[in-house]
Amino acid sequence: MTHEHAPDTTDFLSQEFWDERYRSSTAVWSGNPNPRLVEQVADVTPGSALDVGSGEGADAIWLAARGWTVTGVDVSTVALDRAAARAAEAGADVADRTTWEQADILSWEPPARRFDLVSAHFMHLPGPAREALHRRLAEAVRPGGHLLIVGHHPSDLETSVGRPNVPDMLFTPEQVAAVLDRAEWEILVSAVPSRDARDPDGRPVTIHDTVLHAVRRA
Repeated sequence: MTHEHAPDTTDFLSQEFWDERYRSSTAVWSGNPNPRLVEQVADVTPGSALDVGSGEGADAIWLAARGWTVTGVDVSTVALDRAAARAAEAGADVADRTTWEQADILSWEPPARRFDLVSAHFMHLPGPAREALHRRLAEAVRPGGHLLIVGHHPSDLETSVGRPNVPDMLFTPEQVAAVLDRAEWEILVSAVPSRDARDPDGRPVTIHDTVLHAVRRA
């Protein structure tokens, strides 16, 4: 099997890194919402949502089209400009329900107990920084609201899919749940679903996502 070389995490987390990544292509991502978001949230009553690591805006736009009022947060202004343009292309109703905010995720503090949904997909940070972020995201959920954290499972490192060889930046549902006070939270889903993918050489491979969906008790 092959793995990507470990990235310099300082560079990997910087605005400069991500601005350059987004400038390198007219579309870095598919433009479709993350499947785990659709699976977990399609039947949740719309309210206010915070989409962390919003990238080119596909998740936020999908939520807004379903009636959510969404704040999309990302480190890259290039991505946020692209997301705002795509929201406008989706129509005035979507554009009016989306707000875009640039922030350094390592130090940013979302407003406490403000959102009916806080969603973060594939936000991979070194262990202590990730745990601190997950605590801040949990604190942003109002009573009765939902927290959805999705990421790459560590078992992907045993495949040829080519994840960066930094085990500390991948995580399990149990690691996410460990930052939550069980007296305040009900865990709805703690799972490691599989999906089919292709490795860098085009070979089929089965990979796994970490999914943690919890509700703050009212």
